[in-house]
Amino acid sequence: MNIAILGATGHIAKNLIKGLSATKHYQLNLFARSTERLSAFLKENNISEQIHICDYEQFQQEATYDAIINCIGVGNPQDLVQNPFSVFQITEQYDNLILQYIQKKPATVYINLSSGAAYGSDFEAPATRDKILNLNVNNLTVKDYYGIAKLNMEAKHRSLHNLKIVDLRVFGFFSSYIDLESKFLITEIIDHVQTGEILYTSSEDIKRDYVHPEDFLQLVELCFNKNIKNDVYDVYSRNPLSKFEMLNYFADEHGLKFEIKVETAYASITGSKTNYYSNNDNAMGIGYQPRYTSLQSVRDGYQQFRMRNNDENN
Repeated sequence: MNIAILGATGHIAKNLIKGLSATKHYQLNLFARSTERLSAFLKENNISEQIHICDYEQFQQEATYDAIINCIGVGNPQDLVQNPFSVFQITEQYDNLILQYIQKKPATVYINLSSGAAYGSDFEAPATRDKILNLNVNNLTVKDYYGIAKLNMEAKHRSLHNLKIVDLRVFGFFSSYIDLESKFLITEIIDHVQTGEILYTSSEDIKRDYVHPEDFLQLVELCFNKNIKNDVYDVYSRNPLSKFEMLNYFADEHGLKFEIKVETAYASITGSKTNYYSNNDNAMGIGYQPRYTSLQSVRDGYQQFRMRNNDENN
């Protein structure tokens, strides 16, 4: 299969490149704004066979792709605060580029990385197939923008119902390639493990879902099926993970020091998300069966993270 991956230096994209290149079944055409960063990643991971490094000007000129994977997005929530318009601009620019391509070549499968934020910012309960979006349209704030951009993209894709477009709503993803500068709960925990400083947190427990890279790869490969239908699937692990389960794991296994402070609260830039995961398991309909729990994903990812950083420091 001839596959194009856009946003090839992103966190999830790096895992897909590593997983897909290992099978030797794919020709990967990798698009990135920084070909230098991409080349460094490929060299670090000894990935060289059946790889083409491309810039975006080449996208429309290349040979026919069997599948296109869109991994472009605002990966760091802090970037959304500093430049909120960018989430709309970047999302539209590259999505429209791909849509122009597949309208000319409708046999191509388009796999787009969407987000659980498409459900909105209300996650007092996890997402379900019947979840209703609540949106105060006369008082939109930064926490709404990301989800609106993703929902708009999904709506465009459903309107093109004759094309093979699949949106994968990612709620959480962790691996050794995570950017520690990104502002997430798990990166904050890792930062405090490394510095030895005490992490202060509230008594409120929250739940997160971290899909394992191997499970995500399984789902993506299921979407390569030439008979795939235009649809959207939530991405989930075998079991989500609570904040205190994660804190206790890092405390027991990696020496994290944390204390509960009543006035301390973890605030997500994209809204208060007490239960940010999904019980919508319609991906089972195409054969998706996750093997790993969120705790296993965190454990494996952090072990690989430590190995990678030890190698870099030696």
